[in-house]
Amino acid sequence: MKRREFITLVGGAAAAWPLAARAQQPGMPVVALVNSRSAEASSLHRAAFLKGLNETGTVEGQNVTVEYHWLEGQNDRLSSLMADLVRRRVAVIATPGFTAGAQAAKAATTTIPIVFSVAEDAVKLGIVASLARPGGNATGVNMFNAELAAKRLGLFHDLVPKAVRIATLVNPASARVTETMLRDIPEAARALGLQTQILNASTSREIEAAFATLVRERADALFIAPDGFFSSRRVQFATLAAHHRVPAAYALREFVEAGGLMSYGTDIVDMFRQVGVYTGQILKGAKPADLPVLQSTKFEFVINLQTARALGLEVPPGLLTAADEVIE
Repeated sequence: MKRREFITLVGGAAAAWPLAARAQQPGMPVVALVNSRSAEASSLHRAAFLKGLNETGTVEGQNVTVEYHWLEGQNDRLSSLMADLVRRRVAVIATPGFTAGAQAAKAATTTIPIVFSVAEDAVKLGIVASLARPGGNATGVNMFNAELAAKRLGLFHDLVPKAVRIATLVNPASARVTETMLRDIPEAARALGLQTQILNASTSREIEAAFATLVRERADALFIAPDGFFSSRRVQFATLAAHHRVPAAYALREFVEAGGLMSYGTDIVDMFRQVGVYTGQILKGAKPADLPVLQSTKFEFVINLQTARALGLEVPPGLLTAADEVIE
């Protein structure tokens, strides 16, 4: 049986870290961690990355300096940031959970080691030559979050069995994830006897417009594609879903912590730890070309019981038992 934890969310903002970094100690290698999230929303991820480093005997402030570049969704800064990191010859560029960051790093340098995690196939993205033998200056973790969509839809159907018309929201700017969703979700929906319609959003206003459309067209529920921009707008999603009383399913637990109904997907905290481990190994002398791209093996199913009650949903006991975490 899977682990179950009942937690109560408490208020208070997470501690924030500087956008870029502390002063470098003389002779100490610099690791640049680049992510599209905000510092305030990333305390657990930062800690997990440092834990992975520590597993290799690499300790921030003792034998490595870590620079944190939290872009807060401002991906237009990537090009200039990567150019600066390359100019300063940092030891490693780490881009956990940030496909655009991994691609920008790869475009900026063929020599500085890159440790990534991406939700798509890293080979198709052109970041590595193969998963088993990356062959260049990059390696990391494949999350394949989009490929978990059918499983997520099945759990969503179990949680909201009366929902028949399901709107699926994708971000056209995330072309490969959108391609996968458009291929897999209609097929999975048909197998469950569900109807689907596709909605698009790449901006906050378009997210609002998508909710207006699904309400106008009387969709029963909303299925959100995994996407970095959507993650940065998770509070907006939770607020709109609550306002319109729309059950919604997500790929990441952070949406559920923000008030979303349920999520199923890769354990992102563990993924940050894995990126930290590979970063530490490279600092110890390992070559990215020789480190196979890992596949995430830890997934989590999270339910927000308070949101379910607000929507008038009775969560089946079997789902409560299956959930890795139930937020009260």
